[in-house]
Amino acid sequence: MKKILCSIFTLASLYATAQGNNYVQDYTKYQDLAMTPPMGWNSWNKFACNVDEDMIKQMADAMVSSGMKDAGYTYINIDDCWHGDRDAQGFIHPDPKRFPNGMKALADYVHSKGLKLGIYSDAGSQTCGGRPGSRGYEFQDAMTYASWGIDYLKYDWCNSEGLKAEGAYKTITAALKHAGRPIVLSICEWGTDEPWIWGQNVGHLWRTTGDIYNCFDCIKDHGSWKAFGVMQILDKQDGLRRFAGPGHWNDPDMLEIGNGALTAGEDRAHFTMWAMLAAPLIAGNDLRTMNKETAEVLTNKEVIAVNQDKLGIQGFKAIAEDGLEIWAKPLQGGDWAIVFLNRTTSAKKIDYDWSIQSIYDDINKLAASFKATTYKIKNLWDKKDKGTATTKKAFKADLPAHDVIALRLTKTK
Repeated sequence: MKKILCSIFTLASLYATAQGNNYVQDYTKYQDLAMTPPMGWNSWNKFACNVDEDMIKQMADAMVSSGMKDAGYTYINIDDCWHGDRDAQGFIHPDPKRFPNGMKALADYVHSKGLKLGIYSDAGSQTCGGRPGSRGYEFQDAMTYASWGIDYLKYDWCNSEGLKAEGAYKTITAALKHAGRPIVLSICEWGTDEPWIWGQNVGHLWRTTGDIYNCFDCIKDHGSWKAFGVMQILDKQDGLRRFAGPGHWNDPDMLEIGNGALTAGEDRAHFTMWAMLAAPLIAGNDLRTMNKETAEVLTNKEVIAVNQDKLGIQGFKAIAEDGLEIWAKPLQGGDWAIVFLNRTTSAKKIDYDWSIQSIYDDINKLAASFKATTYKIKNLWDKKDKGTATTKKAFKADLPAHDVIALRLTKTK
């Protein structure tokens, strides 16, 4: 009798093994999303918790009317504090006073403009703003977002005590996959657990640092945490470019352009360097009231083309001396973007001799050899042709403090 029972148990075990484990989760993200860095708008930098349905609709309208949609911006992302309560079954609902018509109706409105809607949650028990987090409700929340028609999820890391980041983000990506709607996952873990190492198959972008602060070159000390200016964030990208590429991007946080603290030159520098980093271009200003100068920065299609280049290669710092940096980014067709960044508080004179050295990308094994190749030069901010990059003539220009000169070098036939 014992032999018979043992045989039955063995056969059952073999059958179960052959059938596979039906409860194994798919911890990989949706593929073929965010093949170039995502472009859009997010509510946090300007409005923090002050979000509501009417404002989001107005931002969608302004994204279209301002020319931002035509320039490539796609996502209208609601950050923290949209949440209401969970019902008796644990499903989340939006704040009924702020979003009286619900998220499905809002998503339909945004989609009707040819745009996509993003939303926010947190891996912990509460969001950073004290609203209900997704811990323990990941699959319910993912199904809810899918039913609403959400296209993008920023997933934060507050109140996450006891969780391991890689596991927590794998859980939400499995939930999104199970829900059946392709949703871009933005990992907002602040770079603490090195998401660039494990995030490529989990999310489509990952924050590399703590929050950005609305200044060009400073650190804001909040006591238990720090926020960083544009230059501090830029420096923290060192060593990370090899992890980025189509569908998986380093995210140095959202743009502060148009929020009042930066000069016109600093706005240009901020936007240009995020383009060179192949970073997500997520505006954080009030699109309804931005002035002409802000709109011209955010919709500069030639700088955006550097960011959205299909090669998906993150740029690198080639030369740095006395506060003047030269950055390079390989582009499709053998083109290059070259940027002169003046980090100092004094103007600099540029006298760059193309014959002295070539530019070499040691990760992708690509070179701009000015001795062997002639490139046409275009200034991406004044839109003027600047001759050719050859060994016979240096590039000369005056570069104001906290500003950039951005060039596209196009290989001649």
